[in-house]
Amino acid sequence: MNGQAAVERHTGERVTAVSPLGGTAVAFTLGDGREVVAKRGAGPGAAPAEATGLRWLGAPGDVAVPLVHGYDEDWLVTDLVRPGSPGIPAAEAFGRGLAALHLRGAPAFGCPPPGGPAGAWIGLAPMRNEPHGDWPSFYAARRVRPYVRTAVGMGLFDGGQAAEFDRLCERLPDAAGADEPPARLHGDAWNGNVLWGAGERVWLIDPAAHGGHREADLAMLRLFGLPLLDVVLDAYAGAAADAGSPLADGWRERAGLHQLYPLLVHTVLFGGSYPERALAAARGAVR
Repeated sequence: MNGQAAVERHTGERVTAVSPLGGTAVAFTLGDGREVVAKRGAGPGAAPAEATGLRWLGAPGDVAVPLVHGYDEDWLVTDLVRPGSPGIPAAEAFGRGLAALHLRGAPAFGCPPPGGPAGAWIGLAPMRNEPHGDWPSFYAARRVRPYVRTAVGMGLFDGGQAAEFDRLCERLPDAAGADEPPARLHGDAWNGNVLWGAGERVWLIDPAAHGGHREADLAMLRLFGLPLLDVVLDAYAGAAADAGSPLADGWRERAGLHQLYPLLVHTVLFGGSYPERALAAARGAVR
């Protein structure tokens, strides 16, 4: 099945126009005037994982996510989000909404969205979601060690460098800060997955959703830059405090610890300067 066939199957409408968006995503105009996107999954389970993630994140209405029209093993069909411009009211609303979403919680650290597969993806890299009793054991087992092993096999880290990541994993209970309950995470909230839409609204797309530590999404927002980042973070911190769950002391300083995971993903996908950046993040997290 191609993208157009998937769109027509999942929406029940005929396609009248097609517009490539880049990568594996294509925009389609339907006969009733609606605009949708068909995105081919990166691998087995990718489309179901993203669809269930969008629905889990969007169900409370705290943040805007595209409506899922349907999915199969290969294709995900959602509404198209038309771009707008960054603005302070939208940034503040997004920060407050993200805080509320995180506080909705999750059944466990590492759990997939309800009905979602354990084998998921973050971008073009495979990602495993399995419940753990605490965040340090989950982060070590599913977010650090698998990618370090892959990078060693690719010749991107030597044995001594791999040992540095092992030392970090051993010290995670101390480096993680105060214990927190699992949060409902987007999981890949870098700038490219945060869309400033029309009507002063911020949308989240392309999730790698799971139960995790809420500081992870905040660290991802910072990793590659985000317009009005300080406004978003200040609104988030204020909303979390007002809800009786303020961010733990030192959360800004722990950003590097949570950025380690996406840096390891980029290491195995792109190489380049990312191995050095991942090592620097690991070293900085245990100083």
